Amino acid sequence: MYKIILVILLAMTSASAESQSLTFSQILNKPELKTTQPDHKIAYGKDALQYGELWLPPATTKGPLPLVVLIHGGCWLADLPGPELVAFLADDLRKYGVAVWSLTYRRVGHTGGGYPGTFNDVSNGVAHLRTIAGQYNLDLNRAVVTGHSAGGHLALWVASQNRIPAGSALKRDQPVNFKAIVGVAAIPDLAYFARAGAHACGDKTVDQLVDTAKRTSTGGPRNAAFLDTSPSEMLPLGVKQILIHGVYDGIVPPAIGLRYQTRAKEFGENVDLITLENSGHFELIAPWTIPGKAVVAKILEALK
Repeated sequence: MYKIILVILLAMTSASAESQSLTFSQILNKPELKTTQPDHKIAYGKDALQYGELWLPPATTKGPLPLVVLIHGGCWLADLPGPELVAFLADDLRKYGVAVWSLTYRRVGHTGGGYPGTFNDVSNGVAHLRTIAGQYNLDLNRAVVTGHSAGGHLALWVASQNRIPAGSALKRDQPVNFKAIVGVAAIPDLAYFARAGAHACGDKTVDQLVDTAKRTSTGGPRNAAFLDTSPSEMLPLGVKQILIHGVYDGIVPPAIGLRYQTRAKEFGENVDLITLENSGHFELIAPWTIPGKAVVAKILEALK
């Protein structure tokens, strides 16, 4: 009897998991993407990849405009999609009367990407908001930062730069004081993900992202290479944090969020962890799906 029940449960789980298999190619191949475009493309540096897309709500929306900083994922790698992958998410958010600053940046494989370029790009891209806020009526006092997957890691990182140790090449003033961080399938622990996520992003990717010259001969899994790059090593962040994971996400499974939540508690910090049923990795950035709608709702809630 128990064997029969187990077989039924396994079959149900398998069917549910298989039904939640949206890929990034399916998002990029949607015909609507061609007409889903930002209002402005604004450079924050001289490199062709140092720019942000500014998505504005309808002109009838009264300002100052609450702001969502959105950081795309893609395993921090140059050969994976950029801000186009979160275009539908940005477009949906602006329909609710908020401005969206969707950042792209040099990644591993780009000239100048990796350490420190990737991190400096994200920081400079956020800091550039102080330059354009007046022109576009952006309210930097009502701002949240969100990111998907590797972008979720960068969202956590850029909102807590005041926790970076002195002497780091990444040390600088906090560019914007965010009300909250919404990490969507975020990767908060680089040292752990280098092992647990190697199947998804490659077993050498994290090594190319951090300053491996800082590694100590006896460092173990938590060492100096991660003190200025991995949010788990920068705790407590001092910012409200919300992590959202899909139950069937095989790239960044919910256990990664749970592990970070547990570590944050050791530092007296509460992290909200939300797991969404019937969701894999990419449903979370697809606002036409039920999990995608839930992500949009949670980002908007964080702005209040």
